Amino acid sequence: MPSCSPDCCLLRAVEIIKVFSEDGTGKVVEIPADMTARDLCQLLVYKSHCLDDNSWSLVEHHPRLGLERCLEDHEHVVQVQATMTSESKFVFRKNYAKYEFFKNPLNFFPEQMVAWCQESNGTIPQSQLLQNFLNSSSCPEIQGFLYVKELGRKSWKRLYVFLRRSGLYCSTKGTSKEPRHLQLLADLEDSNIFSVIAGKKLYNAPTEYEFCIKPNKSRNESKELRMLCAEDEQSRTCWMTAFRLFKYGILLYQNYKIPQQRKTLLSHFSTPVRSVSENSLVAMDFSGRIGRVIENPVEAQSAAMEEGQAWRKRSQRMNILGSPSPLHPSSLSTVIHRTQLWFHGRITREESHKMIIQQGQVDGLFLLRDSQSNPKAFVLTLCHHQKIKHFQILPCEEDGQIFFSLDDGNTKFTDLIQLVEFYQLNRGVLPCKLKHPCTIVAL
Repeated sequence: MPSCSPDCCLLRAVEIIKVFSEDGTGKVVEIPADMTARDLCQLLVYKSHCLDDNSWSLVEHHPRLGLERCLEDHEHVVQVQATMTSESKFVFRKNYAKYEFFKNPLNFFPEQMVAWCQESNGTIPQSQLLQNFLNSSSCPEIQGFLYVKELGRKSWKRLYVFLRRSGLYCSTKGTSKEPRHLQLLADLEDSNIFSVIAGKKLYNAPTEYEFCIKPNKSRNESKELRMLCAEDEQSRTCWMTAFRLFKYGILLYQNYKIPQQRKTLLSHFSTPVRSVSENSLVAMDFSGRIGRVIENPVEAQSAAMEEGQAWRKRSQRMNILGSPSPLHPSSLSTVIHRTQLWFHGRITREESHKMIIQQGQVDGLFLLRDSQSNPKAFVLTLCHHQKIKHFQILPCEEDGQIFFSLDDGNTKFTDLIQLVEFYQLNRGVLPCKLKHPCTIVAL
């Protein structure tokens, strides 16, 4: 048998992958057979010239089944593609919630849902929550009621369910944890957990908070899928996060720390650039000889109002010096926001909900869009405590100028960019500061 030349081996080690963005555009890339999802995201960030904030993800999307999941950073893309059908695809998308549970674990694991496997009434101290999930020798579990779809049928049953390192179980007798009453629903080792899109339409799901455990060997057979429904978004997030922690353990923590270690390494060679998305900004007073941090919330709010007024005065001076009036339809202030990644034009309320949900539902995730009810107004869509809220931004006229405001004219801005920058620094009337822009990048 003839030997293989080095060039031939090199060619065999390269695979062709097609990746889509959320606007439907696609890019074909050649990658090594052992390239991870993180490395492919880094490559796409470089090729697309977009901001690398370590929140980009590669999504495995199955349109016919209505399933999708973000690949873990360490997963090999070619191996995942081998389990997908021809109609399935990879999507390049933001996911701000990928490692949010490491930063705010108490928001992800309600106390009543976490217990010990060995004890029916045992609880885990909240301070040791993540350590117990990452420690393979400990035995925490997630427990609670879920709607479970019977395999091969359309009917759903409400059962008491337990998620452990060994698998997902349901109790055949109420909330009993006795081994003789436990029935295995799904294995974690050879499965992955997916979000379900349009579950009510496709699977007659009893709630909107559906998720699915899909065996890796299952290509496109819906009868092999373990469909589950939670009562609310927090419960669904808890189940899905715990699944990832049980399946991958310390690997997830290592994935989370890699970008931080790289940032620390780079900081030794260059001055780090502060970003408003890092939630590290504070109110400052520079009226004296040296600056000071404003710790009093009332004083900080007053300073924020004064800064808003100062922006208006600067804008008025610009108009006096010859800048076009905002009343003129061709004024830059009325269109400049359309160049921003957080502005998404004439999308519907439902489409804005979908984008926020897909990109992670973390506090401060936001976008701006045209108002559907008022052609002269805009809407700020903001996520807080896993709930999506909408704030109308109305134009108001003062001294022949048009300003924009979302608090009935108390704080006014000459354009939407100023408004967004202000609320990135100051919460104002919002439930939280604007932190993460909802972004779509064309590949």
